[in-house]
Amino acid sequence: MLDSNASPSVAPEESERPSERWPRTPWRVLRDALRGVPVDLTAAPVGKALVMLAVPMIMEMIMESIFAVVDVFWVSHLGARAVAAVGLTESMMMIVYSVAIGASIGVMALVARRVGEKNVGAAAHTAAQGIVLGLAIALGIGAVAGVFAKDLLRLLGADAGVVETGTGFTRVMLGCNATVFLLFLINAIFRGAGDAVYAMRVLWLGNILNIVLGPCFIFGVGPFPELGVTGAAVATSTGRGIAVLYQLTILASGRSKITIGREHLGLDFRVMGSVLRLSISATLQMLISMTSYIGVMRILSSFGSAPLAGYTIGFRIVMFAILPAFGLANAAATMVGQNLGARRVDRAEQSVWRASFFSAAFLTVVGVALLAGAERLVGLFTRDAEVLPHAVAYLRIVSLGFPFYGFGMVVSQSFNGAGDTRTPTVINLLVFWAIQIPLAWFLSQRAGLGPRGVFVTLALSFSIFAAVSVILFRRGAWKRTAI
Repeated sequence: MLDSNASPSVAPEESERPSERWPRTPWRVLRDALRGVPVDLTAAPVGKALVMLAVPMIMEMIMESIFAVVDVFWVSHLGARAVAAVGLTESMMMIVYSVAIGASIGVMALVARRVGEKNVGAAAHTAAQGIVLGLAIALGIGAVAGVFAKDLLRLLGADAGVVETGTGFTRVMLGCNATVFLLFLINAIFRGAGDAVYAMRVLWLGNILNIVLGPCFIFGVGPFPELGVTGAAVATSTGRGIAVLYQLTILASGRSKITIGREHLGLDFRVMGSVLRLSISATLQMLISMTSYIGVMRILSSFGSAPLAGYTIGFRIVMFAILPAFGLANAAATMVGQNLGARRVDRAEQSVWRASFFSAAFLTVVGVALLAGAERLVGLFTRDAEVLPHAVAYLRIVSLGFPFYGFGMVVSQSFNGAGDTRTPTVINLLVFWAIQIPLAWFLSQRAGLGPRGVFVTLALSFSIFAAVSVILFRRGAWKRTAI
């Protein structure tokens, strides 16, 4: 059990060895962050250590967001039905993402804690057990969901045209979900170890391949078959699969702080149980959040394809805007995990507040930009007179919650970094199900606001989520989490 009042073993600014001293200029800090220069996250000055983690994580998220926008750009050329099919499939993939992210949170927290304790061997063993567990789960999901793709689209309210257009896309995305699982899991291992630069390189590789292959498979460029919207799924799964192979090469080669050998691969149900214990709660946390997204999509689908397509386009633009802030949140989580392992509770808390203020400032600027430029941004993706106003309304309304969500993202992820996955689970249940879904239904259906009622609810939910997260974080129970 950690003592939140324990005095640090070394003074924060005096803990650096000569070989770990930081360059004095910001440009050299950024350069070293992108190069992956090793740093002790439990000893280096908090601000600079946070930058060294956050910069590659932000670059990683920027590339992910670029792919999300480029992907919907190409699909939007196929019409509203294709975009709606992608949106509905993404809502189902959110369940896969939630399970994968939940497992990744458990693995990341354990790896970060072991690395903070200077027990790299135990960290590698934990990582290997997490990969085996995640792969088994992914194969089970893929076998079932891939077969029932058409029925799942109908269940979400898709009309006959959307089902006919999107079944192939849905089947490939769900059937190949193992690439998603492994990509998330192994990148979480890199982040927990403090090797954020490898997670960045992996996603850049995977998403560049996605961007290049997307139009090739969608439109049949050169020797590639013309697969329509299904081609977007084929390109995505291919890019992710190659990225996973690159991840495994890094883990086996000894380039990362975590090196997995044959001795780590034997089934260890005790360690797997520790991973599963944290992951179940984290998965429930993600499922609550992601399935609320499905609830929102279901409410919107009652108004037809145009609001659904507008929401899908707007959502992708928002993800482009806020994913860099997720990089800051992941950096804070790693700092929390490693510093709790090193019994540096003061540094863990300081990291969270710094990252929170950076995130809120960034998202405030982004929110203002979306308010001012919503119509121009949406115009890059669609000129459909029915779809465009819904996407513009979504961007302008939801961006109002950005300053608050900047705090909520960082603080919620920091609970997970500490291994306290229960607290954000309770927050998600309160905000995204007890408040968001009923309110979205009431404002859109009973109050007569239509799709705009859903968008207003999303902005309110962001604000409530942040306020509750900060209040509970300040109480400090996360400081005494033992894993």
